[in-house]
Order: sequence, then C-alpha cells, then structure tokens
Amino acid sequence: MIDFVGDEHDTGPPGRRKPTSTFLKNLRHDLPASVVVFLVAVPLSLGVAHAAGAPLLAGLVSAVVGGIVASLFGASALQVSGPSAALTIVIAETISTFGWAATCAITAGAGVVQILFGVCRVARAALVISPAIVHGLLAGIGLILVLGQLHVVLGGVAQSSTIANVLALPGRIVGHHDRAALIGVVTVGVLLVWTRMPPAVRRVPGPLAAVALATGLSVAAGMDLPRVDLPNGLPELGFVPEVPSGSWTAVIAAALSIALIASLESLLSAVAVDKLRDGPHTDLNRELIGQGLANAAAGSLGGFPVTGVVVRTMTNVEAGARTRMSTILHSVWIVGCCLFLVGVLRLIPLAALAGLLVYVGAKLVNLTNLREVRRHGDLLVYLATLLGAVAVNLLTGVAAGIVVALALMLRRMLFSGIRVEPDGPRTRVVIEGALTFLSVPRLTAALAEVPECSEVKLELFVDYLDHAGFDCLRGWQRAYERAGGTVIVDEIGHPWFGRGKAGVPTVRRGVASRVVPRWLAPWSQWQAEHLELPSQRGGSVPLCRGAAEFQRRTAPLLRSTWDGLANGQRPHTLFITCADARIVPNLITTSGPGDLFTVRNIGNLVPHADADADFSVGAAIEYAVGLLRVREVVVCGHSGCGAMKALLGDAPAGLTQLGSWLRHGEETLRRGEREGPVLLDGARPARESDRLALHNVVQQLENLRSYPVVDAALARGELRLTGMYFDVGEANVSLLDKTLRSFTSATTPVKS
Repeated sequence: MIDFVGDEHDTGPPGRRKPTSTFLKNLRHDLPASVVVFLVAVPLSLGVAHAAGAPLLAGLVSAVVGGIVASLFGASALQVSGPSAALTIVIAETISTFGWAATCAITAGAGVVQILFGVCRVARAALVISPAIVHGLLAGIGLILVLGQLHVVLGGVAQSSTIANVLALPGRIVGHHDRAALIGVVTVGVLLVWTRMPPAVRRVPGPLAAVALATGLSVAAGMDLPRVDLPNGLPELGFVPEVPSGSWTAVIAAALSIALIASLESLLSAVAVDKLRDGPHTDLNRELIGQGLANAAAGSLGGFPVTGVVVRTMTNVEAGARTRMSTILHSVWIVGCCLFLVGVLRLIPLAALAGLLVYVGAKLVNLTNLREVRRHGDLLVYLATLLGAVAVNLLTGVAAGIVVALALMLRRMLFSGIRVEPDGPRTRVVIEGALTFLSVPRLTAALAEVPECSEVKLELFVDYLDHAGFDCLRGWQRAYERAGGTVIVDEIGHPWFGRGKAGVPTVRRGVASRVVPRWLAPWSQWQAEHLELPSQRGGSVPLCRGAAEFQRRTAPLLRSTWDGLANGQRPHTLFITCADARIVPNLITTSGPGDLFTVRNIGNLVPHADADADFSVGAAIEYAVGLLRVREVVVCGHSGCGAMKALLGDAPAGLTQLGSWLRHGEETLRRGEREGPVLLDGARPARESDRLALHNVVQQLENLRSYPVVDAALARGELRLTGMYFDVGEANVSLLDKTLRSFTSATTPVKS
C-alpha cells in the first residue's frame, strides 16, 4: 500500500502550480502507476460496454473522458473514473428502451443532474444511506451481471430478465458448449488463480493477464469467434446525441437512476481513498461537479456513463500514484492504444470479456461486507435491497432497502423488553427501552402473570414513556394496590413514572431533578432522593438496598473482572487515606477492583517504623511494597479533616484511644510551626485545619521513608511516593509538586 507523506500529494485545486523538482519527483511514481491503471482499464472498459450492449468504443471513450475531465475538475486527486459495472444494468435497460444515441443524451442529462447535486451541496446527504443498502445494491448488480454473462461464457446469449436467466441457466450448464465457452472458462480460471501467483508474476494486472492468455489461446488454436469490433482511429467528432422519444417520465427516471448510482459509487470511492491517505478530506460536492462534467462530456461524445471506480482507484493507489497526473496519463495511453493498437484489440474474443465481467460481478457480492452488515444487525436491509434489485430493478431495490431500514430503526427505537421474574417472596417486573402504545399489548399480558396480593418491584429502564404506556402502568398499579398488593417503583434514568400514582407524567427533562448515575450506588444521597416518595417506593435499609443494587446490576458487568482476580491480587498502588466517609478512593482515582491496596485510618497517618504503637499500618506497608511490589504509594489528605481539627485543640473529650492515636500527628504540628506554608493552587487555604492537612500529607510521605522496605524500593527506582489532597466541597483532586512546595490540580502536570 502506498505510504503517503506530508504535502507531496495533490489535495488542492488542479490549477495549483508546483515546483519543477516536486513535479518530477511525483512523476517518477505517477508514470508507472498510470501504466498499471491503463492495463486494467482497457479490458474492463470493453467488458462493461459489451455487457450493457453499448458500442465497445463507448467504453474506451468514457475511460478517456473520465480520466481527464473528472480528474481535472473533481476533488479527489487519486480517484480513477470511467465506465463501471455498477451501471451496466441501467444502461442496458436504457439502450433497449431508447436506443444508443438517445442513451448518450440521457447520460449527458444525468451529468447535468450531478452538477446540480454538487452546486446544491447535497453530497454529504448521500452518505446517510445505510451501508447495508449500498452493499446490497452492489451485490444485486453483481448477481444480475453474473447471471447474464454466464450465458455468454457458456456459449449462449443472456435472457431478457434476471428471472429468465436463472430459469435458463441449468439447461445452459448441461447443454452443448462451443469453443467460446472454453475461452470464457479459461478467462475466469486465470482470474481466480492469479491472486495466488508469486508477487513477481502478479505485477501484471489480473484482468490483463486473463484476457491476454484467453486471446492468445484463441488465436493460436485458430478459433473462429466473435471478437471486439472497433473502428479505425478515433470516433468521429461529429457524433450528436439524439433527443429521446417516448415517455418523458421514463427519460427522467433513467437520467436520475444514472445520476444517483454514478454519484453514490463515486462518493464511496472518494471516501475509501480518504481513509488511505493523510491530509484534508475530499470536497465531495466538488467531486460531484467533476463527475457531472465528465458525464456531460462522455454523453456528448458517444461514451458510456462515467463514475469513480473503486477497483481502478485502489489499483492506482496501490501502484504508488502521488497526484492526479497518473489518472490523466492513463487516459493518454488509452488514446494511444486506440490510435496504434486497434488491431491488437480486435483480436480479443467477446467470450473473454464476458468471463471478465462474470468475475467482476462476483466480486461485487462481497462476503466481507455481508459479514459486516450482519454484525450490525442490518441483514434484512441488505437482503431487501438485493432481492428488489434482482427481481424488479435497481431503484426498487434501493426503495425496498430504505423502507426496511426505516422499519428496523423504528423497531429499535420503540423496542421495549418486558419480563416478569420471581425474586424470593416478591416479584420483579423489568421494563427496558421505549414503552409506547406498540408495547401495551405485551405489557398487559406480562402484568397479568404477576401473582395477586404480593409485593411487586417495578423496575423501569425506560428511554421514553408515551401516554398509552403511562396509562397502562398507572391503571395496573392502582388496581393491584386496591386488591391488596404492594408496588415498589424503581426507576433508572429520567423519572417518566416518578409521579405515576398521582397521574402526573414527567415529560420535560428540565422539570425533573438531576439523577445521580446508578453506577455510583449505593449512596445515601441517592437513597434519600429516591426514597422521598413513599407512595411510589417501599422503605428498606440503605446498605441492603445497595448490596442488592450491586448484585443485580453491577456484578454481571464486572464478573469477568473479578474472575481474573480470584486467585490473587496485583495492585499497582498502595493508597493511604483518611477513614472519613466522604473519601471514596476508587471513585476519586477512577480505579477499579484490584487496582488499589488501601489503608485507611483517622488522619491518614503513617507512624514511624520504630514507633511503639499499633503495627497494622507498618504491616500493610511491608506487605504492599515488599510482597505485592506496588509501584506507587499515595498519601491522600482532605479538607475538613476532623483529625487535623483535633490536633489543633478541637478534640472531642473522653476519647482516649483517639488521643493515643493522634500522637502520631504531633510531627505534623511541629512541621506546620517551623515550615513555610504549603500552597493549594497557589494560595493558602482559608481554614487552619486545611493548611495543616497539607503539611500532614508532606510529613507522612517523609515518615514512609523510615521503613526499610520503602527506602530500598526507592533506591532501586522501583517505587515513587505521591502526595494527594481532596477538596471535599469542590470535588477537586490536587497532587503535590515537591519542587514548588505546592499542591496543584490533578489536570496540571506536576514534578515528583
């Protein structure tokens, strides 16, 4: 794949002048790439024109016009435009209805439509079409192409419709095959095995190799076969498209079909190129204008409709093209081929082109895309588009895909999961998704299964609750409680049914109180807010509610995490903090199970290693640093700390054990008296206890060094010490910057 570097690649307007040295540097890449694209484009252009029933020279004309006009006026520098297999079905129908000269006029009209699309800046709107519809449409085109051209490969002619091709194919397979069938099969066979050939051999493009080998075989064997019929020299410049006769509705429909399919393929190809290169993305509206100008020119000169072709574009990129010069040069080589190699082109058997189109059509039915569509749950959209395109026509297929996509979208948006589950002595009714009138019949049936006169917990995970759903729940709740039952409403998210018993829906989010996320439960604040409606909820012990909340909703999400920790712990941090209930270590550090080895005590104190006191803190330090090999020790203080207030003389009377413990904080008091202030975000905290809390963090970090296991780990460079401070009122975490003797916000880089 090409490696794009810097600004060497052409992403600006085509008229921008570049230094000669840059032009020559890029030309070294563009020249060989243009030859490769030319060798791919010639057989494909002839094959596409043959499959559509157009003059074979029309394919080469559109390849030349697409390479020059679309490249000069379009926005995608590396996109190669020309005749595309995606348009063969539409063009074949148009030719059979209006004739070739009128089809050229319709092609020019389609180009005008594309120009209008670009001027009106609707290119981005085309990308809202579901990828499943796009892939289904391309697969439908490929299937139609394969079914039609297989008849030609096997020595027959394509039938008038896809259904007729399917019905006639078994007879063609078992019937008599002439030498044309051999050439077609050889072409397909070469294409199939070419991708498995050594890289040196694959330098020759597969389509060129297949057609060349099949042609050489037919010439060497002296086979009398229908071959490419090209006039001498360039087409006459006097060609004038004819105004279509007949229904103008059919004419407009044909022009729109060509414009829409050509625009869609061109935009998808341009987006695909953008994904392979750095720099600004393609201006898709300008690209549509360039494609429209190319189609207007191609139709006026008797050419096939033009699109940006994914196969040739990818070939151009992989061959190493740098600028749009590669695309322009490939058109020059095609003109030279028409002038000087027309005799060689006339040797190509039509059966070889049919074999090439069978292979190209089969590639359009991309199994990778099909698997991707299935992963996203859009298989029905894909199949509806494919079947509509094959059974009726391409526009019908697109319409069918859009209808199914909208139906699936509505179903997903209005889906509600309803289930009734026994939960010990009571029953749980769980409702998820959007509860609308469409779900009321299922809701009524589910509620009828609830045992009478029992306790029911109604759990609502509802994104939207409409009038019908609200009335259904309200009526059932009132009737159930009148019959002697109890209903506890537990609503997660927006409180649609928060005042359901009163018959007052909470429709507007602005009037609802802000809901604390349930993943932070159990919180006393959450319990208080959600237990204030006794008519809607039953009371229970908060901690038990929290445990039930965890077991039911959190544990299933984290079970795999705990399963990996079942046989041992490997925390990365020893976290020493205060026992204050307002400090939640995992919350303020966004850490999870297995991350923190936590030590909590009053005042987040670290006694000296030789202190004659409780050894629990020292044991934890030795275990975490010496055995668990944590990489960091954090000492976290906080604002409003009761231990700091007690050290300053505000200790509660009669608590002897607390007084004994706080002796380990006396060093902090002495430090505060002899050292200058420790700042918090560049300022001294207003309260004296908070100023002492900052000194306390620094002092406990020094005390940590008195432990031999800590000192040894620091000497080896295997451990670092971090000071942290949590401002409870501001919910702000700050880290110690030792060089500045200050705590700064955790969002600011600090020096340890």
